[in-house]
Amino acid sequence: METFPVLLIAIPLGGAFLIPILYKAWRRLAEIVAGLCLAAVLALSIYLAFFLVPGKPLVYLFGNWPVPLGIAFTVDRLSSFMLLVVSILVFFSYIFAIRYMDHFTGSGKFYTLYLLMLVGMNGVVMTGDLFNMFVFIEIASISSYALVAFGTEADELEAGFKYMVMGEIASLMILLAIALIYAATSTLNLADISRAFAAMDKTPGFWFVLILLMSGFSIKAALVPFHSWLPDAHPSAPAPISALLSGVFIKVLGVYAMARILFNVYGVSRASYPEVFNALLILGLASIIIASLLALYQKDYKRLLAYSSISQIGYIVLALGIGNELALIGALAHILSHSLGKGLLFLTSGSVVYRVGERDITKFTGGLGKQMPWTSLSYNLGALSVAGMPPFLGFFSKLFIILGAVKAGFIVPAVVAGLFAVVTLGYLLKITNKVFWGKEGIKGIKESPFVMVFAMVCLVVLLVLGGAFFFWLKPHLLQPAADVLLKGTEYAEIVFRIGAGG
Repeated sequence: METFPVLLIAIPLGGAFLIPILYKAWRRLAEIVAGLCLAAVLALSIYLAFFLVPGKPLVYLFGNWPVPLGIAFTVDRLSSFMLLVVSILVFFSYIFAIRYMDHFTGSGKFYTLYLLMLVGMNGVVMTGDLFNMFVFIEIASISSYALVAFGTEADELEAGFKYMVMGEIASLMILLAIALIYAATSTLNLADISRAFAAMDKTPGFWFVLILLMSGFSIKAALVPFHSWLPDAHPSAPAPISALLSGVFIKVLGVYAMARILFNVYGVSRASYPEVFNALLILGLASIIIASLLALYQKDYKRLLAYSSISQIGYIVLALGIGNELALIGALAHILSHSLGKGLLFLTSGSVVYRVGERDITKFTGGLGKQMPWTSLSYNLGALSVAGMPPFLGFFSKLFIILGAVKAGFIVPAVVAGLFAVVTLGYLLKITNKVFWGKEGIKGIKESPFVMVFAMVCLVVLLVLGGAFFFWLKPHLLQPAADVLLKGTEYAEIVFRIGAGG
């Protein structure tokens, strides 16, 4: 089990280098190897998520150098939760891509970049070193830049370039913050930095570094007003990549990295850092309100879903800003529910484009639900979950966020969160009305291939099961992950206790 963190990097990394060679021999062999790599990562992630003992993280020391001298991977219950979320969506998006990518050339390059993107996300989640976090952020980001522009059309290249510029501005902010932290603390290990910060005065330089980090991660998370790259990137990317960008990418590189550093390195609490929590509240509320209102006026299937993603990320950041136990459980539940739900909705967009070749919902005459019943069912059930309707997983995640806000005395944020759940349902029903409901339909259209339908239905099943068994997931998966954040800088002490001996 101690080698699992390394395997979660080594398996997809090895697959990424093998695929270009295998692709030249036989295309399907490359796809099979990619699938085996992703299945192995999913199996390891499931094991870690449910069998890792709370309070006893895995600490893998590279070269057996003790903390803080060497580089370490640390997997606690928060890390294992994020690994599980990432691996589930990456695996089912891959299944969908097997047939979807028939429309594209160079699928060997696609799977190589796909696995490298997974390497980057897993590395961000597991690393215990700040500079290595930046390196893995760049691995994931550079892979995603190429995947957004994978179609090589003019609008796709433009969107990829815009995304790259915004992404690298964020990366430069994070890198500058890392350089300043190293200059002040002489260490890059997250646990060691946490100890150093605890003894430091809160000087203007201290706050400047914190602002740099929050700004950089806010761009990666596509929070309002740092969101401008996302509505262009989503429509341009292949549907499986849109699913990953919205479902897990912005959560790992943005929300998770922000939460890990704020709670476990800086040790923020509302008593000690009220300004940070208030900033998160404002960013969360702005994203919920502005992105939801913009989504109401969208005509592009995928662009509407992109604005919805910005709004739903706002719920997670709002919960982090509330900061109590109920809100953090809700935030983690929403990471899971939105990853499955929004990933599913983007896959349905790919299914529609695969058969119809159109994203402008005003050009549809309705009735597609009769010809593509499984795609229609998947979209409608996924939309209900994303909007927070019972009995789906999305209902419980938003419920806990609202309960956390009420318990903390934030009545206005609680009302906004509840009200805009209804707005979310409203703009998602636009697609239902324009595309799937009605009598006319489009002649000659039939359901998407089996593997694409299978991937969508599996995500629907997970959303239903997540709602049905939420109160089993809460103590076994969500509560242990939330406890890692609530215990703050105890993360550093645990890492030192386990990893300092070499």
